[in-house]
Amino acid sequence: MPNYYYATVIEALDKLRKKGYTVDFNLQDVAIASHPENYKITEIYRYEGDTDPDEESFVFGIEANTGEKGVFVMGAAAASEGNVAKFLHDIDFKNGDSSTKK
Repeated sequence: MPNYYYATVIEALDKLRKKGYTVDFNLQDVAIASHPENYKITEIYRYEGDTDPDEESFVFGIEANTGEKGVFVMGAAAASEGNVAKFLHDIDFKNGDSSTKK
């Protein structure tokens, strides 16, 4: 799965929108948490804050088994919290490619 690093979260969201990822899956987190088997993480975009490591964020490209494609945005601090970490752990990754692109 490709990982990308961008200067801003907005840049990552724009790239994904151009690829057809238009749904805001942050608004559907309960549905995803209830049925993670219906979703796959297909892309990961990472933003590193310039001065503060707490500004690090992730933008996930997610595809639903219905064909919907969307994004899930999460700060690095949230990744360490139980619910969000479990949520992401439960969703399948589309493939095992761990290549990194810039």
